[in-house]
Amino acid sequence: MSTTTVYEERVEPFGTVTLAPVRPERDTGLLHRWVTEERAAFWGMRDADRARVHEIYAYLDSLDTHHAYLVSLDGRPVALFQTYQPQADPIGDFYPVRPGDVGVHLLLGPPDPQVPRRAGYTSALLGVLLRFVLSDPDCRRIVVEPDARNDRAVRRMVRTGFTLGPVVQLPDKRAQFAFLERA
Repeated sequence: MSTTTVYEERVEPFGTVTLAPVRPERDTGLLHRWVTEERAAFWGMRDADRARVHEIYAYLDSLDTHHAYLVSLDGRPVALFQTYQPQADPIGDFYPVRPGDVGVHLLLGPPDPQVPRRAGYTSALLGVLLRFVLSDPDCRRIVVEPDARNDRAVRRMVRTGFTLGPVVQLPDKRAQFAFLERA
């Protein structure tokens, strides 16, 4: 199984984090397991069957404005990370989009006994992902819109430096917008 790494960063003491584009033919089984777990309830795909997960990620793979990445730590998948251009997404209808906005979604995979989750693991992983997005010189601001009920995600964004924006009713959830300006 070959992968095309688009970003790689060594993070001590955790290991090497890589991002590779999701390939629906290869990754549907793994993604289906992750998005249908109870812990992924806020991802909104708990009832999706494998065919639906494949359909969603095949569609995303066909777009130039949306990208899905499998995040690995020392070669073991640990997260699903998605980026998108808000002006090309329905989310752009719910806040004032600025040039250079990049939206992101993150789903941490379930704990893996082969991947130690020491203190600071999530912060370190999130730091890598944000540096990846900001490595694009056109990115001026990162936009997130987790489910407003997902207190953990909202608190994490604030600790990471995001500024809270409005809470907005989307078709599928009440979203808490947050923004991270390029420093």
